[in-house]
Amino acid sequence: MSVATADRSHVDLSSTTALLAAGDLSAILLFVAVGEYTHGYNPLVDVGRLAGTFVPFLVGWLLVAGAAGLYASDAPGTLANSTLVVSLSWIGAVAIAQGLRATSVFHGGAALTFAVVSVLVGGVLLCLWRVAATLTLAR
Repeated sequence: MSVATADRSHVDLSSTTALLAAGDLSAILLFVAVGEYTHGYNPLVDVGRLAGTFVPFLVGWLLVAGAAGLYASDAPGTLANSTLVVSLSWIGAVAIAQGLRATSVFHGGAALTFAVVSVLVGGVLLCLWRVAATLTLAR
């Protein structure tokens, strides 16, 4: 089996998975932008800071979501399964993001309180989006 075939089993390049990915990344970006705003930064003005906060979550999400099959040909799947897999994937993505933030490459550092807030708030946004997408795509 080639690498392309192996990757294809987890990531299907279709309009449906592109829509799911765009929605997922929008939900994560919204989470980061609102967080920056609540900490006194304007995400529309300080785009560099927004990007620096977003990238660790982006990397974590792309690594975990693809491996979890969230962009496979049968995505989004059932409502219960989609919500469960998205939630568990987000926990993994936050763990990766916290690890990246603990390095000197990214600002912010790693903090347990931020990890908990990230899992809860980001997870709710992702799950709300995926519930809406799953219900809409099932029609």
